Amino acid sequence: MTSQTPRSLGVLNLERGLPLDRTPALLPGSMLNPATFDFPIILETVPGAWADIVIPGDAALEPACVAAARRLVERGAVAITSDCGFFIRHQASVAAAVNVPVAMSSLLLLPTLLRLLPLAAKLAVLTADSRHCGKDLLGLNDSVEQARIVIGGIEGGSYLPQAMKRPLPPPDVSAIETDVVACIERLRAAHPEIAAILFECTAFPLVAPSIRRITQLPIYDITSLCRLLIASFR
Repeated sequence: MTSQTPRSLGVLNLERGLPLDRTPALLPGSMLNPATFDFPIILETVPGAWADIVIPGDAALEPACVAAARRLVERGAVAITSDCGFFIRHQASVAAAVNVPVAMSSLLLLPTLLRLLPLAAKLAVLTADSRHCGKDLLGLNDSVEQARIVIGGIEGGSYLPQAMKRPLPPPDVSAIETDVVACIERLRAAHPEIAAILFECTAFPLVAPSIRRITQLPIYDITSLCRLLIASFR
């Protein structure tokens, strides 16, 4: 018999400087918006996890990530993710600390997505800041697979400086779309073999529908992975 109990996804949240019920981040497609998914979400803020710390990385955040993940499990989460792809640095520690599936970043999809594409095709990884998204975060040891990954960032645009502020302001969807489109155009001009796109940044799902229409390419992001996580319990 199939359980009728809703399965909740736990989300490790960035510091924002405002209570969640007072932040306008709850836009369609946002990881923090319950309407984004057809299953419940539970949120836990990681103390000290401001975007300007998480993006370049800080090992000192690891205990706080583990503690927040454990709180999510205690509150009923059957799987755990995060609302910043750069939390991937803490994937191993969090997964070892709890007894539920953990997917801290959409970057975990990379090995599978490469296998979905022809060998001659390339996969573009769109990140908030390519200066901090190196090969060490991709989880790929094979040099042939690494060569099929093209990384592009929006650090030259207007959105990233907004996302690094304290408190975190409302996401500027227009700025995100402008920056993402410009980045994709640069990448495709240099690499016409790009056949699919993976969004690392958890703000990018806000513009995923429009980017799919513009590029006519398959777009994958953290919400794709979250739905896969919860579907395994249904």
